[in-house]
Amino acid sequence: MANREAQLKDRKGVMKAHNRSSQTIRDYDNKYYMHPWEGMDSFGQADRTISASAEGIYVYDEHGNRLIDGPGGMWCTQIGYGRRDMADAIADQVMRLSYHSPWNTASEPPAVLAKKLADLAPGGLNNVFFTTGGSTAVDTAIRYMHFYNNRLGRPNKKTVISRDKAYHGSTFLSASVTGRDRGKNFLDVDRERVHLLPDVNPLIRPEGMSLDDWCAAKVKDLEDAIVALGPDSVGAFIAEPILASGGVIIPPNGYHKGCMEVCRKYDVLYISDEVVTGFGRLGHWFASKDVFDIEPDMITCAKGLTSGYLPLGACLINDRIVDPISGPDQEGVMFNNGYTYSGHPVACAAALKNIEIMETEKILEHVREISPYFLERLHSLRDEPMVGDTRGIGLVGCVQGKVTGDGDSYALDQQFGAKVDEKCEEMGLIVRPMANMCVFSPPLIITKTQIDDMFDILREAIRQVAREFPQAA
Repeated sequence: MANREAQLKDRKGVMKAHNRSSQTIRDYDNKYYMHPWEGMDSFGQADRTISASAEGIYVYDEHGNRLIDGPGGMWCTQIGYGRRDMADAIADQVMRLSYHSPWNTASEPPAVLAKKLADLAPGGLNNVFFTTGGSTAVDTAIRYMHFYNNRLGRPNKKTVISRDKAYHGSTFLSASVTGRDRGKNFLDVDRERVHLLPDVNPLIRPEGMSLDDWCAAKVKDLEDAIVALGPDSVGAFIAEPILASGGVIIPPNGYHKGCMEVCRKYDVLYISDEVVTGFGRLGHWFASKDVFDIEPDMITCAKGLTSGYLPLGACLINDRIVDPISGPDQEGVMFNNGYTYSGHPVACAAALKNIEIMETEKILEHVREISPYFLERLHSLRDEPMVGDTRGIGLVGCVQGKVTGDGDSYALDQQFGAKVDEKCEEMGLIVRPMANMCVFSPPLIITKTQIDDMFDILREAIRQVAREFPQAA
């Protein structure tokens, strides 16, 4: 702890030397930095916590307060913060080769990483297209579907089927296939070639319906939509193995396999969005095959690929949809998609080191070993009157509040999430509130003692908030 205090003092000293007090940073942040999902009603007036440093599973704010990182940054800090070996690998690559054009030259880090990802991925997913993050990975998958069907002479086979509550990104195409909008959305999306299926959450199934029947109904949703839209017009089905930002919605057993069979039946590409579930979150490199027993046509990934140390995403494309449109007879044909930072050598070096650390320290095995305890502590919160549901798999979970009363239910839900967030932070825990839900995806290195600390704080926060919502008791 003394070492940590010394580091904080040093870092604060650097801030002071540059005349950047906490108040100055907050002022700059409010005046110049437009954040993701910025609330325009309070634009320029936010009172955000300033993250000053981090180590392991903990983030330290500008006052030196230690906070457990419950959401793992943004579902991404698999190996934890402050790894010197990561810093060294990144710095070494910066000095060796900080950038090269992916259009004109090759370099070692992206080539070796592509080979590594192909080895880790299931089956024929041997073709790796590097992107800048998850949204651009999804964008790439959809564009490749367009390209594939154009090359096969099927220019109308372009509609993408997705789900209500699904989240796939913020670029135009990835936002268009996103179905997670409980509030108002004032941004345009393309709904002409996107079809959203109803929510797959087993919690909302009709009373008395079994999980098997619910699964069959949800698979039938997909087949009915393909038939109604016309198989000649449907190009792809995109699905998260679990709907993460939608509230950690876990489809019933057999759902993904059933959907895959429907896609094969109608020659529809299956895109598995593993931006959250990839790289250990469920105890495996990829959840598609090892957890849900499917081999998709494409897998998108990001986040845990570098444990958040640098931005990087990838779209893995199956041989079965590359081989038919590649070869000597395709002279002059190009997949005209790419980014200045595709296969950035420093980001790829970070990913390679991240994977090496996960392998050497047996982090996937740790996740599989500790997940039952994480889920046990998660589900123990069901005895709180204000908790309506808990759900989770691997090291990802959700606590859903149960708030009733007069007025706008969405506003009450938001109040619940905001108040739990506030109480948790006061006691040393970062949660990610989403309306009446708190989601968790802590760093994969978390221990049993740290899991206890995390859920003890959350329980006490819920109890304190419950006193302000007597109708929930």
